[in-house]
Amino acid sequence: MHLNHIVYISRAVRPLTDQDLHELLEQCRRDNNKNHITGILFYSHGNIAQLFEGEPEATEALFSRIKRDGRHSHVQKLVDKPIDVRSFPDWHMAFHPLESAGFSQLQGFLLPDRVPAPPDTLTIADAMLIELVRLAVFGPPNTPAFPAMPRPTSA
Repeated sequence: MHLNHIVYISRAVRPLTDQDLHELLEQCRRDNNKNHITGILFYSHGNIAQLFEGEPEATEALFSRIKRDGRHSHVQKLVDKPIDVRSFPDWHMAFHPLESAGFSQLQGFLLPDRVPAPPDTLTIADAMLIELVRLAVFGPPNTPAFPAMPRPTSA
């Protein structure tokens, strides 16, 4: 089966309340289940990042709807590539809130030309999820597409 995944970031046109997020996730999960889309959504202080995967026709149609969705602005596609297997086969849309530092780290992973050093304030859960997304996007370490992490400097 030919699959594709897309990763994008955007800004919410207004901060999303817990109720807004709940409604958005219910809609995503319902629609994604029908279209065999899996993935993960991150939200942090008005910032949205999402990785979703499925058949190319379904992922392109979903991204087109997202671009037209009035809840988003500054929609920026970061990754659009074929994949062999799903990274999130059981997640019709996982959700994870991130603190600002975590979102900056995630955004850095998705823009590999400027991968920031991991902040000390990142929780273990955030760090693990961000690493999972990084693996899904770039593949395992020591492959050409996987960006090198900055090495810590000792004083």
